[in-house]
Amino acid sequence: MLEVVLAEPGRFAARDAAPPEPVAGEALVRVHRIGVCGTDLHAFAGRQPFFSYPRVLGHELGVEIVSLPTDSNTAGLAVGDRCAIEPYVRCGHCRACRLDRYNCCESLACWGVHVDGGMRELVRVPVDLLHKSDTLSLDQLALVETLGIGAHAVARGGVQSGERVLVVGAGPIGLACVQFALLAGAEVHVLETNADRRKFVAQFGVTVQETPDGSLFDVVLDATGNAGSMGASLHHVAHGGRLVYVGLVLGEVSLDDPTLHRREVTLLASRNSCHDFPRIIRLIEEGRLDTRPWITHRLPLAAVPERFAELPGTPGLVKAMIEVGG
Repeated sequence: MLEVVLAEPGRFAARDAAPPEPVAGEALVRVHRIGVCGTDLHAFAGRQPFFSYPRVLGHELGVEIVSLPTDSNTAGLAVGDRCAIEPYVRCGHCRACRLDRYNCCESLACWGVHVDGGMRELVRVPVDLLHKSDTLSLDQLALVETLGIGAHAVARGGVQSGERVLVVGAGPIGLACVQFALLAGAEVHVLETNADRRKFVAQFGVTVQETPDGSLFDVVLDATGNAGSMGASLHHVAHGGRLVYVGLVLGEVSLDDPTLHRREVTLLASRNSCHDFPRIIRLIEEGRLDTRPWITHRLPLAAVPERFAELPGTPGLVKAMIEVGG
């Protein structure tokens, strides 16, 4: 089967790999869609924390079940079901897992980051990481994970109806934050330097600006993964407000301590998502979330080694989707 591996920063390679053989408790699934995440772009550029090479990328996946185990509970799944994969493999017994916060498990292994992911035709996956839908498209299923990042970030920030929320950065993760802040009933503002992204996010009925205007907000969600932006975001938080770091940066973030203390700001990190997939699938099925307009670029898996380098900085890029097979 075809498998694409990021051999080193800046270089993908295609190879012929043996089909995987599931073990007890695992299903075999056919990969149809792979969303390209900021994590993938950072890994390609050599700027992704917690990462090693070579690595098969791909953690935003829309798949179809090929076979199921006969020796475990398959939770209503059947061969042919279309599913999203929750790509967070956790230990189940560390402190975080005992607190039911498996998204920050002490030995967490995220597909396509810590362990090989889905840039291949077939993968084996623990049954409990599969979330099916009878109605969603493979494109929609592949973006459930992206939405989960925003859902968790908004929950971490404790966003309430009527609060003023600023989302810094309008890439896909920022868009997911916008969507869930709106669902929470917040008044949402977006700070974004890219003109194409400002135009795109404006369609959701939010206030969009290129540069700060001095306004302060109850909650600030920084989805940039840029150390300078993350430090500056503190200055947008109102007294007694909350600052949530959603994006991840390789290195240190500098904060102005007098501002942090004077305003008694609550600083929060947000990692992955936790128990969000069923709710997100239901919201998409109900028509309350729609990621279909996000997909602006497509490429086949076989073309990744030659064309992936074109994606960073592509005008109008919101979300790229890799298609596997016909």
